[in-house]
Amino acid sequence: MTLAAIVALAFGLAMDAAAVSAARGLSTPAVRARHVALVAGFFGGFQALMPALGWAVGATVGGYVAAWARWIAAAVLVVIGGKMLWEARLAADDGGSTCGDPWRLGVMLALAVATSVDALAVGFTLPLLRAPFTLTIVTIGLVTAASSALALLVGRRLGALLGRRLDAAGGAVLLALAAKLLLGA
Repeated sequence: MTLAAIVALAFGLAMDAAAVSAARGLSTPAVRARHVALVAGFFGGFQALMPALGWAVGATVGGYVAAWARWIAAAVLVVIGGKMLWEARLAADDGGSTCGDPWRLGVMLALAVATSVDALAVGFTLPLLRAPFTLTIVTIGLVTAASSALALLVGRRLGALLGRRLDAAGGAVLLALAAKLLLGA
């Protein structure tokens, strides 16, 4: 597997995490350095961890996990996206902000897992492609971290241009990602 193919793979895997990061940016009043570190660390870290895990256990449970990966990821995205839509509705009803901290570690962990399940499935196939392990894992992690951080900032900029209450837009993005996973598009 060439370096160009590894980079292309990394960008392909990073797109879901970047879309979720942009949705986070849309619904955040102000992006702080902590937020950038969270999306880069969680999304980049899990995108690197999951193919490494897939690589390690692919021979024993690869087919079973791969068969359920999109359903698991879609379920997590539906729950979080639905919660964002519900909170946006509540905020509109009472004129206040949404409930809870969207940057809670539990929320970020769930999003990181949901957006990296496809990387787990890819990890099962990497040995067959003769991809260099360390280079592939590091490239996937770094590309995802950088893409997610940039998408967060772009999402926030769009949020500033479009108005305050964009939790609904963020929730809709997560639901669209879930639909994309389920439809296999």
